[in-house]
Amino acid sequence: MYLNKTKNNGLSSTHKAKVLLIENDHQKVSGLAAELESSHYHIARVLNTEVSLLKAVEDFLPQILIIDIKYPDQNIIDSLNQISQSFPTPIVMFSETEDTNLINLLVKSGVTAYVAGEVDLKRIKSILDTAIARFNEYQGLKQELALTKKKLTNQRVVEKAKLWLMESKNYSEKEAYHSIRKMAMDNGQKIEDVAQNILSFASLMTSDA
Repeated sequence: MYLNKTKNNGLSSTHKAKVLLIENDHQKVSGLAAELESSHYHIARVLNTEVSLLKAVEDFLPQILIIDIKYPDQNIIDSLNQISQSFPTPIVMFSETEDTNLINLLVKSGVTAYVAGEVDLKRIKSILDTAIARFNEYQGLKQELALTKKKLTNQRVVEKAKLWLMESKNYSEKEAYHSIRKMAMDNGQKIEDVAQNILSFASLMTSDA
C-alpha cells in the first residue's frame, strides 16, 4: 500500500506520512495540524494557492496533497492533470463549489477525495485514509490495465511474426512458433522481442523489394 512504501518517500512503520498543504488561512492550518498531530500524518509543508502546484509536488514529493481553494480554475485543473501524469499522488481538495460538472472534472484530473463546504476537522483523518485507499485501488487497476494491454500487444506481435514465417517459409503455425521460440532461447531474448525483430526484418525486406 502507498503508506508502506519506502522508496523515494522515506516512510516506514515509525514515520508519519508527509502532507503538503495548499492553504492561505493560517487558522485552518493550525486546526488541521492540531487534529493530525496524533495521527500517522504530518503537515510537513504549507504553501499558498499562488504557487505552481506541479513544481511544489515535484520539489517536495509528498505522500498526500491537500488543497483548500475557494473555486478551482482551469489552471488548477491543468496542474492536477500534469501531477497525475508525472507524479501520481493522493489528492484531497476542499472547496466551496458544489458544481457537479466541475467536481467530476476535478476527479478525472486526479482529485482522490473532494469535500464541498465547511470541513469537519474531526473527519480529516478518515478523509485522508479514504483518499489514499482510493488512490491505491486506482493505481492498482491502472497497472493491471497497462499489463493487460502490453500482453495483448505482445501477442499481436508474435501472431504477426508467425504469419510472416508461415507465408515466407511455408511453415505450419506450430513450426513458426517453435522457430520464434528457439531463436528466443538461443539468444536469451523474450519471444515478443524476437517476433518484433522478425517483423522489422520483414519490413526491411519489403521496402528493398
